[in-house]
Amino acid sequence: MLTLTENAAAAIRTLTLQTDDPDDSGVRIAPTMGEGGTQALGLMVTADPQPDDQVLEAEGARVFVDSDVAPSLDDKALDAQINVQGQVEFRIAEQAS
Repeated sequence: MLTLTENAAAAIRTLTLQTDDPDDSGVRIAPTMGEGGTQALGLMVTADPQPDDQVLEAEGARVFVDSDVAPSLDDKALDAQINVQGQVEFRIAEQAS
């Protein structure tokens, strides 16, 4: 199952506190169209998971993973960092051993 780093959990908590329903909201990872029409993963803040989503809760953060992409993320970790513009960037990395 996808895991969260401490940085990712903190970033998700911060993002969801800015919503109308911070207790139940989370971020959803789902397929989206990337640059040039290629398929990519998108991450968006949402109030509830979709019916078939895999729900991950860690350190007060909730992540809803689309059922079509969940198997490919089973051995991955979601990480976050602040870029030079002061914005949060999420990335998928290998899980630490």
